[in-house]
Amino acid sequence: MPEIKDPVGSSSRIIAAVRAIETQRPDRLFEDPLAALLAGDEIIAEVIPTAKEYENRGTPFVATRTRFFDDFLMSVAHQRRQIVILGAGMDTRAFRLSWHPDTHLYEVDQPEVLQFKESFLENYQALCYRHSLSIDLKQAWPELLIAQGYQIDIPSVWLLEGLLYYLSENEVHDLLKTITNLSAPTSCLGGDLLNTKPILQSNSELSKHWRYGCDEPETLFASYGWKASVVQPGDEQAHFGRHTYKYPPRDVPDVERVFFVTALKE
Repeated sequence: MPEIKDPVGSSSRIIAAVRAIETQRPDRLFEDPLAALLAGDEIIAEVIPTAKEYENRGTPFVATRTRFFDDFLMSVAHQRRQIVILGAGMDTRAFRLSWHPDTHLYEVDQPEVLQFKESFLENYQALCYRHSLSIDLKQAWPELLIAQGYQIDIPSVWLLEGLLYYLSENEVHDLLKTITNLSAPTSCLGGDLLNTKPILQSNSELSKHWRYGCDEPETLFASYGWKASVVQPGDEQAHFGRHTYKYPPRDVPDVERVFFVTALKE
């Protein structure tokens, strides 16, 4: 059985566990029937107390984020038939969302992550044309993407979920420059960001790997030609009746924040 030794890569199974727990709720925000398979019973059992704690605080972040970007993808994908998920981890959207049958979905992640994932999913049928690209984002992944059929002259959709804060500032800018060069006009992008405060104060086992924070996502994406809309979990567009904690207005200083970003290439 393949293993995931990288701590950031292995966190994808923790996220899958949260999605599996969410799928069992009567008031679930989405259904991910493959999440439990990818997480495993042991990790699910370990995650249940933390998931309950976040729920009691009114901050079910992973469930809220998953539903937000599910809705984003479904709102833009029927006009754009190529989807790229960077740092895909245990994402199973290729198998559970209502894609147009002509959609090509590209999952990009480290080889050990996708090898683990493929060992469980080989007998399941995706609802689109699914391409699994086992390559580190520090390597020549655009060439592999194009070799797999990605077309730079038609609009695409990019998803950077749970990715950018694990990169250095230079890596973030290099990645956004690369994405921009690969994207035709009217392409779309979705992703989440943290602001600088939690980056500087991170101390948990996973957050110690956080490296990049951004206080003004609109400005960051505008510098590469993307018009971004930014909300925080708990805002009207991003609570779904469950994320009851609402962040203070953005002009209030010294607050740890999470941003959900959707953007259009002009």
